[in-house]
Amino acid sequence: MKKKLSFLGVILSAGMLMAACGGSEDSAGSGGSSTEGEGNELGLLEEGKFTTAASGLYKPFNYEEGGKQTGFDIEIGAALAEEMGLEHNPVTNPFETIIQGLIGKKYDAVLGSMAITDERAKTVAFSDPYYLSGGKIWVAEDNTEIKEPADLEGKKIGIVAQTTYEPAAKEFTDDIQYYNSDVVALQELVPGRVDAVITSDVVGFEAQKAGLEIKDIGENLWIEEAAIAVRPEDEALLEEINRALAAIVEDGTYAEISDKWFGTNLLEVDTEGIEILR
Repeated sequence: MKKKLSFLGVILSAGMLMAACGGSEDSAGSGGSSTEGEGNELGLLEEGKFTTAASGLYKPFNYEEGGKQTGFDIEIGAALAEEMGLEHNPVTNPFETIIQGLIGKKYDAVLGSMAITDERAKTVAFSDPYYLSGGKIWVAEDNTEIKEPADLEGKKIGIVAQTTYEPAAKEFTDDIQYYNSDVVALQELVPGRVDAVITSDVVGFEAQKAGLEIKDIGENLWIEEAAIAVRPEDEALLEEINRALAAIVEDGTYAEISDKWFGTNLLEVDTEGIEILR
């Protein structure tokens, strides 16, 4: 029997509590509270717009297609903005400096598959989780040398800098190749430019479905909770994001978006016996 994380219920109950405490339909347009009428009470950089940042290089979560940003993260951002009565304005920033850009007020929030960690929480404030994924080791389909994590000792591992996969890679080797895209890193496995890549299970499986000849090694190393990051002082915005997230989960919008991209609900993940990364 699958063990589901209990925060789904927490999201729903928190959202109902916040809805009971304030934010009428009159002030929210199509959803929750709005910046109209009472000024920019959410502290948005541009009144009426919810500007979120992602790397734009993390397919299928956030990437460019036809000159526009798309993917799971982008559609979740649009659904949250609609619920908050705002226009969604997705922008891109390299993941390595995405927190610096947030603190520097280049955008209102990071909505780009950022995992909650204790270290990041020293600098930013995180929303409730909006999906779960697992860290996994990937190698080329014809690789016969790497069969378990211990086989990574001394091997060249590809990762994106400043991700949760970086410390994991450093536990095995000093020979690390950095990329600005997990998808590009996975593509480097086939010609043998790297021996292994550590990245999300979802990203790897999507690359497989697209025809990339790679395979995963063993169970997930951990499960991580992706959340939306805001500046610590933006308490009103964080509260409204959590309210909107609870609302789109409750009304089925979240499940529709998740099923469209992955054929499953990313808030309902088997975590039995697997470490939750923090």
